[in-house]
Amino acid sequence: MSREALELRLKAFRLPSFLTHYVSLAEKAGQGGWGHVHYLDELAGIEAEERGERRIARLLGESKLPREKTLATLEMSRFPSAVRHHITRLSEGEFLAGATNVCIFGNPGTGKTHVMAAIGHELVRHGQTVFFTPVSALVERLLEAKRALRLTRELKRLDRIECLALDDIGYVQQERAEMEVLFLLLAQRYERKSVLITSNLVFSQWDQIFKDPMTTAAAIDRVVHHSVIIELNVPSYRAKAAKKRTQVKRSPPNAP
Repeated sequence: MSREALELRLKAFRLPSFLTHYVSLAEKAGQGGWGHVHYLDELAGIEAEERGERRIARLLGESKLPREKTLATLEMSRFPSAVRHHITRLSEGEFLAGATNVCIFGNPGTGKTHVMAAIGHELVRHGQTVFFTPVSALVERLLEAKRALRLTRELKRLDRIECLALDDIGYVQQERAEMEVLFLLLAQRYERKSVLITSNLVFSQWDQIFKDPMTTAAAIDRVVHHSVIIELNVPSYRAKAAKKRTQVKRSPPNAP
């Protein structure tokens, strides 16, 4: 078989790493006295590793997670030890197997979104499907699907995602139609798939979101039944940063 024919076959078999590395690795095999099995094992290992990396890159792009809000950029020292423990454990992804939800509460600027996104990044790194979205954008998307008579199809598409990361549920003052599609989403995922939620409203204030007392109670019940609750009772990092900038501006210049 000619080299051109081999490369066409590798392309047809969708083995891009084989195609990229087979020549250089063959030279290395010749220098090292490898047998055929050793050579193929090394080449297959490269293919598997790079295929995994490509899959992670694809999952990350599809997740819509904020690229800069990772575990590496999260100031863990700001949080109490219990919160740090939760973040570390959740980042391992075991909670997905039990369809456990994660609710992160805190005032504006305490880092709720960063914590959720950091966990999401780690889940993707472990090969899990994640979709990050502001609740307002997701609700509008579901309403548009409902108007187009394809809400069931949209919910099925979202159901294929292992973890939905819903940001800022407390900032959306839902109208009845918005409340209904959001409740439908939460009810569909109940005990089946995990949801991560950030909110500046504790559960006792969720009547501001779902309006109707029975719907509010039902929504809370479905979210809380299997859940991990994280409360970020820490100062706003944005306020802290703003105060620090103000102090720097007011500082007198160094004397000569």
